[in-house]
Amino acid sequence: MPGRDWCRHGGQPPRARWRDLHLQATRVKGTVKVGTGASLAATRISVVGNIQAEGARSTSVRDSSIGGSFQIKQGRAASLAGTTVGGDVLYDTNAGPLAARWNVVGGNIQAFANRGGVDIAANRVDGNLQCKENAPAPTGGSNIVQGNKEDQCARL
Repeated sequence: MPGRDWCRHGGQPPRARWRDLHLQATRVKGTVKVGTGASLAATRISVVGNIQAEGARSTSVRDSSIGGSFQIKQGRAASLAGTTVGGDVLYDTNAGPLAARWNVVGGNIQAFANRGGVDIAANRVDGNLQCKENAPAPTGGSNIVQGNKEDQCARL
């Protein structure tokens, strides 16, 4: 497709030199980094390390496995659905709509200072569910949390 870079990645971790990165049924040994203005759309991937996005246009991961953390900072839209995450899920200072639905998270889910709305629903969280300074306040519910539901996430 014109204007898009397609990539099936094997040995080396993908970096954000591609504007649009599409991964499907892919195993990544390392960390996936999504840079300013870039996007990631991933389905049925397995990442040994983390998925980290800073300033990204969009980040979407579904039906996947992440050995480390899923960290989205200072970007726009992001969604995580039906995914097992070994570490934390972090949404920090993002401007667009965010979602975390139907995930199994080994660490915490954290949403701090986001401005486009955050939906957190039907997750199983081994750590804490923490939300502060989001406008509007996060929505969702039916989360099973082993730790604490804190601040704006107390009712989720």
